Amino acid sequence: MGKRIEQTVAILNGWLGDYLSRTNNGLASEMTFRLHGKPLPLTRPAFTSAYVRPHHRVVVFVHGLMNTEEIWRMPDGQDYGRLLERDLGFSPVYVRYNTGLAIADNGAQLAALLETLVQSFPVDIEELLLVGYSMGGLVVRSATHCASLEGQRWLQRVRRIVYVGTPHLGAPAERMGKLVTEALHWIPSAYTQLIADISNLRSSGVRDLGHADLRHEDRTRTRSPWELRNAKHPVPLLPSIAHHLIAGSMFTDPRLALLFGDSVVPVVSATFGEQAANALIPPERVKVIPKLNHIVLAHHPEVYAALRAICEETS
Repeated sequence: MGKRIEQTVAILNGWLGDYLSRTNNGLASEMTFRLHGKPLPLTRPAFTSAYVRPHHRVVVFVHGLMNTEEIWRMPDGQDYGRLLERDLGFSPVYVRYNTGLAIADNGAQLAALLETLVQSFPVDIEELLLVGYSMGGLVVRSATHCASLEGQRWLQRVRRIVYVGTPHLGAPAERMGKLVTEALHWIPSAYTQLIADISNLRSSGVRDLGHADLRHEDRTRTRSPWELRNAKHPVPLLPSIAHHLIAGSMFTDPRLALLFGDSVVPVVSATFGEQAANALIPPERVKVIPKLNHIVLAHHPEVYAALRAICEETS
């Protein structure tokens, strides 16, 4: 399957992925590990064949909504994983998944895959570094929550997590879309009703982004659609892990940056804003890079420099 077709399927999964999965449609993506653009079977022989020189430190990359692992690729063909392997001796693993599924479902699947990774990797994994971009950061948080409840062994190997452009406090664009859809339903017109019905088809994954819902039961919480700062999120960051935040901002004006951030995720959502201290994130673990939009955060030299610095400082 060509990369353009794969990207088209990823977009389709992002918008309708829960429906595709529920109806056993062949276009529904399964969560898999990927390496060199190919699926990586979850067996020790497959890992041994794929990693000729396996390292005791492994970095796992989890992409965002409507993406594939290709989002990490830089213009010169490199990506953060290959660079970390070259510079600091990390073996990279890339996750591809159906971003239209509920974040809770993807989190549970990721937790199971990481448990298998620890069991099947050719050498003992001493450190498991997790890097989540956009929605991927929320999936990572959901996975660590599942692992902590179930006592999974892979969590003991996670010392740090890096969130890149992750909407920890929710995505205002999704909440705005919900309001517009509800408003259209009140207009007595067949055309606006049709538009509203089409908008309502958006997947569970997209809906979960509105308030960063990491569990199925989180959707039942009463929230204002305008509320961005959620001081009592029911799934706090695990205190045993060092959490690092990298955010982009299209604006030099700090007020605009807080509101609009990288054009998709406000800086206040990507960095927890005033709640960072309560979320166990000291200022030195927060990096805001100016003049970067949301898309390029996944494949930009400045972001890689920040990622490498995190690994060097705490290794």
